[in-house]
Amino acid sequence: MPNILTHLISQQALRYGHREAFSGQKGSEWVATSWADFNTQVDTAACALCSLGIAELSSIALFSANRTQMLVVDFAAFANRAIPVSIYSTSSSDQVRYIIDDASVEIIFTGNQEQYATVRALAPSLPRLRHIITFEDVTLLPGDTTTMTFARFMKLGEETAAKWQAEVDARRERALPEDTAAIIYTSGTTGESKGAVLPHSCFNAALKIHRERLTMLSDADTSVSFLPLSHIFERAWTYFCLYMGMRVAVNTDTREIQTTVKTIRPTCMCSVPRFWEKVYTAVQEKLSSMSRFQRAMATLALRTGRRRNLDFVRLGKRVPRTLEWRYRFFEAKVFAPLKKAIGIENGNIFPTAGAPLSPTIVEFFHSCGINIVIGYGLSETTATVTCFPAVGYQIGTVGTVLPRIRVRIGDNNEIQVKGPTVMTGYLNKPEATSEAFTPDGWFRTGDAGRIDASGALILTERIKDLFKTSNGKYIAPQALESRLGEDKYIEQVAVIGDQRKYVTAIIIPAFEALKEYARKKNISYRTVDDLVKNADIRAMLEQRIEKLQQGLAGFEKIKKFTLLPKAFTMEAGELTNTLKIKRPVITSRYAREIEAMYA
Repeated sequence: MPNILTHLISQQALRYGHREAFSGQKGSEWVATSWADFNTQVDTAACALCSLGIAELSSIALFSANRTQMLVVDFAAFANRAIPVSIYSTSSSDQVRYIIDDASVEIIFTGNQEQYATVRALAPSLPRLRHIITFEDVTLLPGDTTTMTFARFMKLGEETAAKWQAEVDARRERALPEDTAAIIYTSGTTGESKGAVLPHSCFNAALKIHRERLTMLSDADTSVSFLPLSHIFERAWTYFCLYMGMRVAVNTDTREIQTTVKTIRPTCMCSVPRFWEKVYTAVQEKLSSMSRFQRAMATLALRTGRRRNLDFVRLGKRVPRTLEWRYRFFEAKVFAPLKKAIGIENGNIFPTAGAPLSPTIVEFFHSCGINIVIGYGLSETTATVTCFPAVGYQIGTVGTVLPRIRVRIGDNNEIQVKGPTVMTGYLNKPEATSEAFTPDGWFRTGDAGRIDASGALILTERIKDLFKTSNGKYIAPQALESRLGEDKYIEQVAVIGDQRKYVTAIIIPAFEALKEYARKKNISYRTVDDLVKNADIRAMLEQRIEKLQQGLAGFEKIKKFTLLPKAFTMEAGELTNTLKIKRPVITSRYAREIEAMYA
């Protein structure tokens, strides 16, 4: 069976011709590329790679923020049986060096001046790296005679097409399911990053499995791509969108995502919980500023939406006529304006994964008719293992297992996975690969969970993150962090308590929201440091945190917290490239503040 990704673009070009395949930003404009042009660009880039000496089964790398050219390069690599390796655009010099060396990268595509300069400085110590190709026009560093722009690279492909097109076609035909399609480097919350080797067979299976599960999607849908394409979630999702014939809009600046969504008006978009947490807090802020009558109307609308969408539609039951009439009224008066304000009035589904999202927030959006599809997966499983089914999903779970994938619960409640989408192993790491699999061949996810009576998976915690207080009580910090993430005044949380008497937290407030609160309450301050030390603000946050923890056992609750005046960042090594906190780094760096909470 031929590999889907190897032949995908040429097949879609035959099917869709001059219909739009993707669009990208050029200044303030969105520029569309047709399937026919996409196919021409892939062939041109494939010939250019061939002319630069890329051999079958060798590696190239992409070190850039999202841009449409990355899709062209990926599929040009597949045409050559080469392996595209993505590097997060925010990666440090040491991380970039490690991946280029570990994956034996020969050609690297960089984005801006900073990324080019990082790679150029490393080049002398990386003998296998032969060419740098820059997506942007950059100022070359002294002595650099091998770097070329992407425009020149494509020109090279045009000039050499007559010589190399036949070879590219032959390589396509020689491609095998066991060929490596991607090496995805894990974000590394602890220890060294590992390259998960995903053969084409994993993507062949994943694409077909997702089409079976996500039957509500078609080539009439439009998706916005804004998570890093270096992350398996966005990468696999974008491949799936292209496989389905959807239009894909590639957002190049995450800071502009709200503007992009309002411009593109997507029907679907994969995202991480933080996106929806921010939307939720913005909506709650809007509700709090409404008149009493408007708030009452919104409350009644949510109650009606919850009953209709969760008690009937979710379970596949016929909606009573009077309830449907009420819902349609509130849809027109409340929910439709809300969705239009966000930019998702055409919404179909919105896959969300990567971290826990509070059930309160999930229920809120479903009550509004916004179909958040919670899922669970890893780099090592070609993304999705479970997700909400169209009917019968259980809020508080991460959905049911996808077709042809198996899940079991092992020792320490570890979730273990087996199926055609599981990686073959970690590149150059036989010991880590051996540790990642059970003796009978199941992949150890490192996540703890359980399967409920409906067959849905409940994710409880990363096993490495679980800690035990000195009283012997187990705490799942991510669950607590997810709860606090609902609050509009809280931006980041790191829960502490391993071998301690009680649970504490380091909290990064949402500074703009805090400043607005200070203005309303006439709290004077000069700096953010003044704000986080203010007793009234601490008292306000203490009350809100206590409310968010209602229903928890006493030993699970955060007893004390410290507010910091600056956010955790990737640059400081406190966050991974996927914005997960590096708990060991934070507990070490803020040891003094932590000890003070236990003094």
